[in-house]
Amino acid sequence: MTRTEPAGFRPVLLLTGAYAALSVLTFVVIVVFRPHPAVVTDAVWVRATLVVASSLWTFAFARSAARGSRKGLLRLRIVSAVMLAAIAVIVFLPGLFPLWLRIEQAACGVLLLGVTLLVNGRPLRAR
Repeated sequence: MTRTEPAGFRPVLLLTGAYAALSVLTFVVIVVFRPHPAVVTDAVWVRATLVVASSLWTFAFARSAARGSRKGLLRLRIVSAVMLAAIAVIVFLPGLFPLWLRIEQAACGVLLLGVTLLVNGRPLRAR
C-alpha cells in the first residue's frame, strides 16, 4: 500500500486485481482454443471481451478510489454491482455459455461480491 492509499483499500485492490488477472487469463485461453468451436463460441468471444474491458476499468476505478477520488469510488460501486448482476445471469442461465465459462464467471462473481460488499460497507463509505 502506498502512502496515498487510504487504509482499507488494499483488499479492494487485491480483489479487483485478481478479477482483472483472471479475466485476461481467460481471454488468453480463449485465443489458444479458438480453433475449437465447441469450446469457444461466438458468445464466449463477446462475453470475454466485455469482461476483460470491464475488469480493467474496475481495477482502474479501484486505484482511483484508493487515491481518494470520490468519482472513482462511485464508479467502482456502480460497475462492481452491475457486473456482479450480469455474472449472476450468466452463471444461472443454462445453455447460453459452456460450463467452463460459467465456472470461470462464478469465480469472477465471488471476487466481485467481495468488492461490492467492501465498497458499500460502512468503513469505506465513511471515508
